[in-house]
Amino acid sequence: MGNSYAGQLKSAQFEEALHNSIEASLRCSSVVPRPIFSQLYLDPDQHPFSSADVKPKVEDLDKDLVHRYTQNGSLDFSNNLTVNEMEDDEDDEEMSDSNSPPIPYSQKPAPEGSCTTDGFCQAGKDLRLVSLCMEQIDIPAGFLLVGAKSPNLPEHILVCAVDKRFLPDDHGKNALLGFSGNCIGCGERGFRYFTEFSNHINLKLTTQPKKQKHLKYYLVRSSQGVLSKGPLICWKECRSRQSSATCHSMKPNSSGSSTVTPENGTTNGYKSGFIQTDSPILSSANSAINLSGAQDLTRNKNVVKPLALSLQVVGKTFAADAANGNSSHGGKSSASSSTPARPGNYSLSPRPSYASGDQATMFISGPPKKRHRGWYPGSPVPQPGLVVPVPTVRPLSRTESLLSAPVPQTPLTGILQPRPIPAGETVIVPENLLSNSGVRPVILIGYGTLPYFYGNVGDIVVSPLLVNCYKIPQLENKDLEHLGLTGSQLLSVENMILLTIQYLVRLGPDQIPLREEFEQIMLKAMQEFTLRERALQMGAQCTPVSPGQLPWLARLVASVSQDLVHVIVTQNSLAEGISETLRTLSEMRHYQRLPDYVVAICASKIRGNEFCVVVLGQHQSRALAESMLTTSEFLKEISYELITGKVSFLASHFKTTSLGDDLDKLLDKMQQRRGESVVTPFNGDLNECVSAQEAAAMIPTQNLDLDNETFQIYQPQLTVARKLLSQVCAIADSGSQSLDLGHFSKVDFIIIVPRSEVLVQQTLQRIRQSGVLVDLGLEENGTAYQRAEKYVVRLDNEIQTKFEVFMRRVKQNPYTLFVLVHDNSHVELTSVISGSLSHGEPSHGLADRVINCREVLEAFNLLVLQVSSFPYTLQTQQSRISSSNEVHWIQLDSMEDMSCQEKLYFGLNEYSKSLQWGITSPLLRCDETFEKMVNTLLERYPRLHSMVVRCYLLIQQYSEALMALTTMASLRDHSTPETLSIMDDLISSPGKTRSGRGHMLIIRVPSVQLAMLAKERLQEVRDKLGLQYRFEIILGNPASELSVATHFVARLKTWRGNEPEEWTPRTYQDLEGLPCIVILTGKDPLGETFPRSLKYCDLRLIDSSYLTRTALEQEVGLACCYVSKEVIRGPAVALDLSGKEQERATTSENDADELLIDLERPQSNSSAVTGTSGSIMENGVSSSSTADKSQKLSLTPGFQSPANSVGLDEGVSAGTAGAGETLKQECDSLGPQLASSSTSKPPPPSSGARALPWPGQAPRGCRGLHAALPPVVILSKAAYSLLGAPRGGKPPASSSLLPHADVAWVSALRPLLHKDMSSEEQSLYYRQWTSARQHHADFSNQPDPASGARTCHPRRLLLTGPPQVGKTGSYLQFLRILFRMLIRLLEVDVYDEGEINTDHSESSEVSQSEGEPWPDIESFSKMPFDVSVHDPKYSLMSLVYTEKLAGVKQEAIKDSKAEEPRKRGTMSMMLTKYAAYNTFHHCEQCHQYMDFTSAAQMSDSTLHAFTFSSSMLGEEVQLYFIIPKSKESHFVFSKQGKHLESMRLPLVSDKQNLNAVKSPIFTPSSGRHEHGLLNLFHAMEGISHLHLLVVKEYEMPLYRKYWPNHIMLVLPGMFNNAGVGAARFLIKELSYHNLELERNRLEELGVKRQCVWPFIVVMDDSCVLWNIHSVQDQSSQPMEAGVSSKNVSLKSVLQHIEATPKIIHYAILGIQKWSSKLTSQSLKAPFSRCHVHDFILLNIDLTQNVQYDFNRYFCEDVDFNLRTNSSGLLICRFNNFSLMKKHVQVGGQRDFIIKPKIMVSESLAPILPLQYVCAPDSEHTLLAAPAQFLLEKFLQHASYKLFPKAIHNFKSPVLAIDCYLNIGPEVAICYVSSRPHSSNVSCEGVFFSGLLLYLCDSFVGADLLKKFNFLKGATLCVICQDRSSLRQTIVRLELEDEWQFRLRDEFQTANSSDDKPLYFLTGRHV
Repeated sequence: MGNSYAGQLKSAQFEEALHNSIEASLRCSSVVPRPIFSQLYLDPDQHPFSSADVKPKVEDLDKDLVHRYTQNGSLDFSNNLTVNEMEDDEDDEEMSDSNSPPIPYSQKPAPEGSCTTDGFCQAGKDLRLVSLCMEQIDIPAGFLLVGAKSPNLPEHILVCAVDKRFLPDDHGKNALLGFSGNCIGCGERGFRYFTEFSNHINLKLTTQPKKQKHLKYYLVRSSQGVLSKGPLICWKECRSRQSSATCHSMKPNSSGSSTVTPENGTTNGYKSGFIQTDSPILSSANSAINLSGAQDLTRNKNVVKPLALSLQVVGKTFAADAANGNSSHGGKSSASSSTPARPGNYSLSPRPSYASGDQATMFISGPPKKRHRGWYPGSPVPQPGLVVPVPTVRPLSRTESLLSAPVPQTPLTGILQPRPIPAGETVIVPENLLSNSGVRPVILIGYGTLPYFYGNVGDIVVSPLLVNCYKIPQLENKDLEHLGLTGSQLLSVENMILLTIQYLVRLGPDQIPLREEFEQIMLKAMQEFTLRERALQMGAQCTPVSPGQLPWLARLVASVSQDLVHVIVTQNSLAEGISETLRTLSEMRHYQRLPDYVVAICASKIRGNEFCVVVLGQHQSRALAESMLTTSEFLKEISYELITGKVSFLASHFKTTSLGDDLDKLLDKMQQRRGESVVTPFNGDLNECVSAQEAAAMIPTQNLDLDNETFQIYQPQLTVARKLLSQVCAIADSGSQSLDLGHFSKVDFIIIVPRSEVLVQQTLQRIRQSGVLVDLGLEENGTAYQRAEKYVVRLDNEIQTKFEVFMRRVKQNPYTLFVLVHDNSHVELTSVISGSLSHGEPSHGLADRVINCREVLEAFNLLVLQVSSFPYTLQTQQSRISSSNEVHWIQLDSMEDMSCQEKLYFGLNEYSKSLQWGITSPLLRCDETFEKMVNTLLERYPRLHSMVVRCYLLIQQYSEALMALTTMASLRDHSTPETLSIMDDLISSPGKTRSGRGHMLIIRVPSVQLAMLAKERLQEVRDKLGLQYRFEIILGNPASELSVATHFVARLKTWRGNEPEEWTPRTYQDLEGLPCIVILTGKDPLGETFPRSLKYCDLRLIDSSYLTRTALEQEVGLACCYVSKEVIRGPAVALDLSGKEQERATTSENDADELLIDLERPQSNSSAVTGTSGSIMENGVSSSSTADKSQKLSLTPGFQSPANSVGLDEGVSAGTAGAGETLKQECDSLGPQLASSSTSKPPPPSSGARALPWPGQAPRGCRGLHAALPPVVILSKAAYSLLGAPRGGKPPASSSLLPHADVAWVSALRPLLHKDMSSEEQSLYYRQWTSARQHHADFSNQPDPASGARTCHPRRLLLTGPPQVGKTGSYLQFLRILFRMLIRLLEVDVYDEGEINTDHSESSEVSQSEGEPWPDIESFSKMPFDVSVHDPKYSLMSLVYTEKLAGVKQEAIKDSKAEEPRKRGTMSMMLTKYAAYNTFHHCEQCHQYMDFTSAAQMSDSTLHAFTFSSSMLGEEVQLYFIIPKSKESHFVFSKQGKHLESMRLPLVSDKQNLNAVKSPIFTPSSGRHEHGLLNLFHAMEGISHLHLLVVKEYEMPLYRKYWPNHIMLVLPGMFNNAGVGAARFLIKELSYHNLELERNRLEELGVKRQCVWPFIVVMDDSCVLWNIHSVQDQSSQPMEAGVSSKNVSLKSVLQHIEATPKIIHYAILGIQKWSSKLTSQSLKAPFSRCHVHDFILLNIDLTQNVQYDFNRYFCEDVDFNLRTNSSGLLICRFNNFSLMKKHVQVGGQRDFIIKPKIMVSESLAPILPLQYVCAPDSEHTLLAAPAQFLLEKFLQHASYKLFPKAIHNFKSPVLAIDCYLNIGPEVAICYVSSRPHSSNVSCEGVFFSGLLLYLCDSFVGADLLKKFNFLKGATLCVICQDRSSLRQTIVRLELEDEWQFRLRDEFQTANSSDDKPLYFLTGRHV
């Protein structure tokens, strides 16, 4: 088929007609194509994906094509193709085809003083289209605007006006000769010669100016009025070029219509996917789609890609599509669109931008001309006769930096840009290239134009691996600085070529080029240039390599490679060099040595240097070709090779053993020799045989040490669960209204896991063991086991229905918070859209459909928790998870301090580091012998995928090892030592003990077909050798359950002891102790946890196809586990096990491989070997001599040292950074795998002989440390070189790889990941430098074009932690504590204390009828006032003296006082709908009440000063009101100038309105801006009310921030340090002043003064709930009647009290304090006349003359109540209401921290209360605290000193006149008012033990004092403001007559004189 014209059209006329119609259709287009160059290089915004690695699915492409085809009836390639407009290179067609240099043209110098800047005319006016696109340009009639191209400004078009008579018509004819044009810049007209015009517009040509050559485009206005590039001007040459170029948009019936291979999000635009498909869609969809090559699909299928390239054709973009910003694929740009169209494209902003060069451009060729030799038919796999187009990339002229070119972003349209292909630019691929040479060359695209390939193209591969490294992207200046670069110094092409050669030379024979490695080398080189440039202090560049020096420098660099790198330099084109290389290759004989790389350089004088690399190395070319396939693609490729029988040669090769015998015959012979007997299952040698029946019946000893069902959560898991919880709280507190935790009372969940049966069972097991279903109240204890299944859902086709059920539950239960856990969330994160295009990938897009569906995003009661050990695919620029919502596993160093933790996590980093331990048998190994065998076979079978070859060899290795160990010792030398020692250990360990326990070996075979093959072959060999009872072979297929032979199940059951009859193993952990081989298959390991008996992990099949970080690390993640500390601490000692390695876990117990920390057990000496049962040797494995030898053999010298990584110097090595070095990094660096590991069964609390409470340990403590070693991992060489720890303490090279196949690097220039990066820093790094590819589920989450802001979902969290670290347990624990917290949020701790000083013996003198709603003023006023304080908060206060107190036995009281606990009793209550809340409450109803909608409204509240005079303070007081706009209706303002006049008050006579309360509510608050219960919305049932917060001046900004909608009353600055007395005093003064103002105002309106409502409510900021109580009669029983209480709203309490008849005659009304001890006895009287606290209605009119003491800090309310009562006013307490007060931990009336005024030293002992006072003028330490505060605190503690006679002597109280002060609980105070007509307690016959005079006023006189009797020795304390008033008081009251004073009895509070200390004098009664 080499030269056949696939479906060429016969008729030339048809061709002609077709051309004309295309041309016409293109002409009418109104939008203009973009130059190809700008497309390839300069457009980041349009193109979010960026690097060269996404493999599109061919099926997607086919489907896409058909979709387009059937939609419009004709092919619509909208959005698919980009214009490849070659600048001036091929324009010189009129010159000869030889590359002779053009004749130089000397231009006339510009006139003196004129402008010569490119893009401007000589008059200095701008002509660039970019600048003029929006201008209105007037042109004369008959003129057209056209675009001219300047060679110096390739990316700009200059606008000119030209007479259209001098331009050609549509056919390229009829243009008048000559020229007539105008300059539209300066307006100069009438240029008659193009030469003259070109000088004027500064074209600066080097050739003769010709209009045909330099006037390129018509310019057209788009519908938006933007001037843009239109169709090409069709000069006569166009015809010939056009026909020779590719032609598109055929009619559907043209027999040769070609298929589009859109790049499904590939970034490079050069390779299309490689998937075997028989194109059924294509053929059935439309007969017109030609499949001329389809029958050849099976040939050479393997590697060549039809390179989808940037060519010149572009489909018409439908205007509508462009305008709506979407393509024809229902809203989202179709998978193939190269640049998602969006309206923004029209802006022609000249913003510099780079292109990733990854446009998904397509090649569609029409009927070819002869020169093309065949064209591209519609098959996904190219035929040998195909033209494989490769992009033509024009190198920039070297003069300008690659970064600086601004490019107008013109939208694409359908313009055919013709381009010829010179004959020299084609390469014919020789026939039978692969068969002859055994090599399929890989061509790495370099810099410049690759030629066209045709002929046998199936035998070559074109790889874009390094292409992005040569395109230097445009970076922000800050990024450049961060990288240490300057914009001016970037690499020239010559330098790039030399660096590439140097890199290839350094690679050596084993390694393959890695893009990430080379990018770092380029970066390093640029940084060095920058440094050198700075050192030279020159703006000029350092001497670059000149193009002339390049060839010999290149050869010089390559010369040290020992002939592995060749350089070919050609003059004309790259094609020559490539052709030469391929020719040499095809003629070479096998014995001749090939170079590994040939670097072809084309030193063209016209185009500058171009180059590419042809990879010929057998190993390198295969590895590069295979690494281009995605995992799914190569698995399809493998199954295709197996199905079509391509492997038959290989299979027949392995039919014989290494010794040449026929394998099957040999096995049959052995089987016959053995007869019916089998090898003994355990406790016996391999030579001992028993009959099969006997073997099946053998029962091992039971392992009683296995405690299965306990489940514990260990410390790190708890810590992480708490981190998750605090993150959820942070979301709730963020103020974004996205989560209202107070709304929920229950937690429910669902766990979504990838398609793995074992994983589902494992998760179920964890859920059942953890008991979480019962804890959350979701299931009953009995049913939870069965019901667990509905909580775990697998991502398969049934998920849709199960998920719909779940979402229904979410909608139906708005008060339940649902948590959707998406475990292993990095697996299959493809988008639904790409999923719908792909066949055969059943799980495609399912996760996206579930996690990102609209219902999930919008459900306000659903949290999404994504859990992953490899979260990199979730951390891109488009991530939907905010970086602040990531929770990372805790770093391990913090855990190391826990002495109780005997086990540490052993993960990837530890594996890497273990290579440096220097032990004889490392944990990470590479089987060199195996690799050599593989390489030999690969050379023999070049057409098979290497994994197939590796797998066949591995099967043979294991089979022969089995035979060698049992029957044919001669085969020993043919098995690799590694394989032999593994098999020896596996089959010999069960024989050593009676229990028959052994090890597990995992062989990882990703392809399901290969895995099944391996299982069958190994099982056959095992059975024929009679080992079927010795060990089991299990296929670990994610799609199916485990199947284990019945006799092994019986053995497992015996070990486990108590399992039910029908038990079967369902998870790998259930296989603990079973000697077995698990062949683990499936595309990815999915986080299954393996038992501790896992000893070997064989990853030899994981090779160079696994070149992303996730793919590689998740394979090794299989082996990660917990080990005892000593393994990590003292590796060299602990692990010196040369031959004893096999001793690991002969019997391992407890079924947990996780984090098991037993906090109770003391640390034991875990390394001690307790010799309870014989020596180690007896119990250990004395390995066979072979095994011993094998250990030594496998360590070839080169093997021990970690693979050296490659770089241009030490600094640039394969290892970029990532996982940290230190242990702490460990956790973070690994990405997720199933958290599953997390919780598993811990050991029983303690068991005698055991040294370690950890799983992998022998019951009898008889093995040494190595028993606890982590599994040994055997890697392929490719993986080993990436995972082994490199030099210089760098992280393993794997961490610098592309993090995941679904993401792409944003830029080739980026900093290294360094070794100390925590996982948080790595996350930020990946979020900055990677972006989601087109098929990734997050791709659609593009930033908002206007703001650039990214949308993260507010209720989505990500939990990341290394594989098998314990994440499942952690998130189950999180669910538990989340539930507990929600319950706590719905609860409140309220004070619960019984009343104090109660005496129920007395009955109220005035009988009250029970159940009266309101007191009757007549009878109430006859009741006596109960002066005793009953509020329990005052339990440590001085008692108030009553006559009754005198009769109480003092001792009893003393005792009860002494026992009084300091901590106040609280009780947890559920909040109800009537509670008051703090700032942490958010709900829909009250958020208007709480929040302002935007920051702007902060200014909506206004500040008003309010001044009044206070007689008490003796001065004017100025308060400030802050009044929000919404609350202004409550105030009266003056007409002019908005001056605040008063606060509106209602009238007494107003009818009771159900929707209002009359009294304004004042709440003084301090220190509780967040925690104060100031949200009364629910308590007031949402009605409008007047609520004023009273705050101190310095706290106002905080309160205002948290409560922007509240009215604030700001106290004057002088009260900043005052106590609560001052606030109450000012509230009352202000309210009285306001009452007077309102009376005056309303009087003018005819209202009587006494009708204005005189009450205010003063309540604390901790009042939370209100209750109403009623007594239930239980008269039938003598028992006490019960009390029923009901929660009511504050509104109903206030409305009830306000409705009291004759209310204005009461001074204070209040309610009682709630207590759980409320009895019907205390409710007997519905009303009491006694003290009220915390919540009062205060009549400010009646109490006008009773003031709060504004100096007071404590007991101000008792003092006020006593003074009110003594004035004869009524205080009424409603007993049928009670108030609950919340126990608020912060703020409020908290004590000052009393510190010395001048700190002498930091660590001062606390200051005792007795130091609060001192003698005046003494040297005492002065304190920084208010004098009054010091005094009150001193008095509380000084009763023994001040009033010794009063202690416990309640008959003789201390007399306090006009004040109540707390002088300690041991003393009683008798309060007496000095006011005339006041009612006081009767003092007849009372002898007082002391007298307290506090700031007494003129009412207190000497006569008053003489009425009282004092005991002999009674003491006196007189307190005054200063020393002089103290003296005056003593004189005025004639105290010296009866009291004796001494000088030293004068004291002052310990303040400095500036702080105005208080003075007091003590004396004794004589």
